Amino acid sequence: MTQPLNSPPLTEARLTVARPWALLADDVLAHLEAEAGGLRTDDAATRLEIAGPNRLPEPARKPAVLRFLAHSNDTLIYILLGAAVIKALMGDWLDFWVIMVVAIINAVIGYIQEGRAEKALAGIRGMLSADASARRDGGWVTVPAADLVPGDVVRLMPGDKVPADLRLLQAFQLRIDEAALTGESVPSSKTTDPSAPEAGVGDRGSMAFSGTIISAGQGRGVVTATGSDTELGRIQSLADEAESLATPLTRQLDGFGRVLTVVILAMAAIMMMIGRFLHGMPYPELISAAIGFAVAAIPEGLPALVTITLAIGVQQMARHNAITRKLPAVEALGSVTTVCSDKTGTLTRNEMTVRHIVTPLGEYSVTGLGYVPEGDIVPAGGGADAAAGDAAPAERGDLAALLAIATLCNDAHIVRGEDGAWGLVGEPTEGALKLVAMKGGVGSAGGRRVAVIPFDSANKLMATLNEGARSGGAAGEVSRAILVKGAPDRLLERSLTQRGADGSEPLDLVRWNTAIEALSSQGLRVLAAARKPVRPTTDEFALDDLIDLEFIGLWGIVDPPRPEAVEAIADCHTAGIRVKMITGDHAGTALAIAHEMGLASADAEVLTGAELEALTQEQLREVVRDVDVYARTSPEHKIRIVRALQSHGEVVAMTGDGVNDAPALTRADVGIAMGIKGTEATKEAAEFVLADDNFATIRSAIAEGRRIYDNLRKSIVFLLPTNGAQSLVILVAVVFGLALPITSVQVLWVNMVTAVTLSLALAYEPAERGIMRRPPRASGGPIIDRRELGFVLVVSLLIGGAAMGVFYGVVATGADIEVARTEAVLMLALGQLAYLLNCRFLGRSSLTLDVLRGNRVVWWSAIALIVLQLIYTYVPFMNVLFDSRPLDAASWILPIVVSIGIFLAVEVLKAVLRARGTSSTSADTLKGGS
Repeated sequence: MTQPLNSPPLTEARLTVARPWALLADDVLAHLEAEAGGLRTDDAATRLEIAGPNRLPEPARKPAVLRFLAHSNDTLIYILLGAAVIKALMGDWLDFWVIMVVAIINAVIGYIQEGRAEKALAGIRGMLSADASARRDGGWVTVPAADLVPGDVVRLMPGDKVPADLRLLQAFQLRIDEAALTGESVPSSKTTDPSAPEAGVGDRGSMAFSGTIISAGQGRGVVTATGSDTELGRIQSLADEAESLATPLTRQLDGFGRVLTVVILAMAAIMMMIGRFLHGMPYPELISAAIGFAVAAIPEGLPALVTITLAIGVQQMARHNAITRKLPAVEALGSVTTVCSDKTGTLTRNEMTVRHIVTPLGEYSVTGLGYVPEGDIVPAGGGADAAAGDAAPAERGDLAALLAIATLCNDAHIVRGEDGAWGLVGEPTEGALKLVAMKGGVGSAGGRRVAVIPFDSANKLMATLNEGARSGGAAGEVSRAILVKGAPDRLLERSLTQRGADGSEPLDLVRWNTAIEALSSQGLRVLAAARKPVRPTTDEFALDDLIDLEFIGLWGIVDPPRPEAVEAIADCHTAGIRVKMITGDHAGTALAIAHEMGLASADAEVLTGAELEALTQEQLREVVRDVDVYARTSPEHKIRIVRALQSHGEVVAMTGDGVNDAPALTRADVGIAMGIKGTEATKEAAEFVLADDNFATIRSAIAEGRRIYDNLRKSIVFLLPTNGAQSLVILVAVVFGLALPITSVQVLWVNMVTAVTLSLALAYEPAERGIMRRPPRASGGPIIDRRELGFVLVVSLLIGGAAMGVFYGVVATGADIEVARTEAVLMLALGQLAYLLNCRFLGRSSLTLDVLRGNRVVWWSAIALIVLQLIYTYVPFMNVLFDSRPLDAASWILPIVVSIGIFLAVEVLKAVLRARGTSSTSADTLKGGS
């Protein structure tokens, strides 16, 4: 198109069309100063300078060094680094480098796993088409998709990926798979007629959107938006703006680390003041004692313990087909209170299946799921007599006629791959019809298609002219008939009769309308079949010939729920977890599936995207927890729903498979993508990817998340008394001016030996009994509350007091102080081993044989601890390094007996806490954690 000489220059505003789907195609062309014949090359170049390339912009990224260092911005890492500095000041370089390696490994893991939102944007950019067929200078040329501009006319063919947002100028039987954008399980039929201005993305029939795929037909459209202005670009912006949230564990550990740092510094200061002003200790000795206290009190193994426990959880989840992309999210599943799930491909199989059949003589139910040709067609009442019920489907005249149309008036194929798996070649709806014919034993052999009228969204039907052997005729005699399938209303208005028991009979419109309404109310997509015999010489036919048809029957088609997902939803409800369906599908279909899955009642409230659009965020917040089914939603709606739930303190998991789910997955506390049918953008936006696309896997992952969190808290409750006992020993000795029962280097030994043996044993604990029968834990609050902190302090006093008692008792016998310290170290080690058995069942008594089984790692850890303690005690170079001394056999008796006493004392403490704290929800770990 050539601009008039007096025409003002093109601007970005003049290349932008507001709501092009609601305008006539000619009006869109006029606004863009374009023609249906396309642009000139020089005009396209000018527009490219104004509009910019048709690609999604790369987000600005921080330098790699800053991204790496950002993963050390954590209070517990500060504690690690502080411990490293202290140990460097003490000259303990081996321990300094061990701690530094732990800190570096932590940062490396975070660096590798970071950038979830950036990768999601890269996944979305990968959806764009590489090139396009555009009309330039009066002819069709292939141009890079990045060079398309508003006003370009683009041609669309089956299999093409739409390169930009287009207002359709021509649409010949055009259907586009928009599932990745809208969540619709069925390709959308397109037309050139304007859509309503307020229509959602899934209802804009006059538009083709960037990144979607042409399923069938042909079309042409004028580019109305490119790059970040497309619907796909808008989703990218939403994903960029949907800031990700810290997991409950990271928030709890951060708060715990800050409190612990303050407590350690305060106690060290108090200890120094008491030593100086009460006992007159010299400053060098005070500083040395304070450093020893800090080394003893800082749980430098905690970050490594958390990382390793979560890593073990990652392995366990992988065995359950849940692939973890972000380590801290492993335990976040355990605190999930609401799962927001997409319908198509997540709760359902994304494989259209005929569920019901209605013929003039009866009704039938169809069994079997997916595209595997296994299942039966059985009478479901409605007039089918017993004899018909015993006959094979192909022998029942009414049913055989319907199944013949299902397989002959059909372009799909059910095929078996080299791996033995069944799959579909063609459209899902036609695949469902082909499959039900296979289940009924009706095939297409012996017939021949003579002519066809392809499906047209305007007429909503498909018709074929088929030839087959005449039943009962002479050998070689053939018959021909027009077979039609399509929308029930269109076929009923073209039908005159229906197939009865004795041949054609008058059409019963009341009965068919009732049947259609009944099937639709179940959320089924209803298709109808009809036929018309013609002369054997007929070689062609037209739409006008499709009159006076004989109505054959109805199919009720559905994307069936996953059977295992129904059970998983029930388990989630038992565990106090709400499941909400958020789908782009129609309200009736969504509600029917939700009811069938036990997700909502048959008369539950459904909130549609249009209704949600009319609500303010505060109004949505008021109703969001009461609504379990959301239909015809857009990406913005999903984010609003997630935010509204989070405003109530809900921990939200969002599942999905389409690119339209990526922003909400980013915003949710836990994003879960489908691994098989999910888009790359969705996988990159999620913390978890389900390798089997199975909602039931989420249930297993939630149970695993709860187990991991339980074990993590057990490990922390176990680990802290190690540091607590050692620091209390030093603190009491300084406060009372006594000889130190253990030296700083011996503190390091106890820390090391318990860290490499006992600390990791609890990470392998099996799940507590009834783990999915308890409500989700509260997401707020500290990881160790006051009750548990009191428990830790009492245990620290028990173990620390035992170590001091052993030390001063041995000293009182006249033994060397080095021997007494060696026995004190042994007491600390064995006391921790006894306490480990207490921690296996913090919510119930460990005075049971169960404490001896179920976790082999506990016993391997115990053996390793004893072996290391033997080396510490009896190997000469260890005696030199740690100032330890060999002990005689009798010297082991006292620590062993006292350790048994510690075990029994902790059991008494647990019993008291259970008795006094049964109504407290803040001590789940100590009450049962189950």
